[in-house]
Amino acid sequence: MDQTRLNRARFRAWRRGFREADLILGPFADRHVQSFSEADLRDFEVLLDQLDHDLYAWITGASPTPAEFDNEVMRQLKAFRPSDVPTGDIT
Repeated sequence: MDQTRLNRARFRAWRRGFREADLILGPFADRHVQSFSEADLRDFEVLLDQLDHDLYAWITGASPTPAEFDNEVMRQLKAFRPSDVPTGDIT
């Protein structure tokens, strides 16, 4: 897979403009982006295109996830805990 695209996804995950989302999406991307299939990466990129507060509410369960975003990547995000990432992995 294109390393530039993977790096861009990680960058976008860490720099959302909404710190709470950064602290979930950034470590999640650090942990998972390299192993994503093409379809998973595309799903993650689509999620990154969504509004920060909406995405955060879906991840935390504060709002129901719309059907079009309820995919395997979203399920992984909902189950993910930043504490799952060793300190050395967070950039």
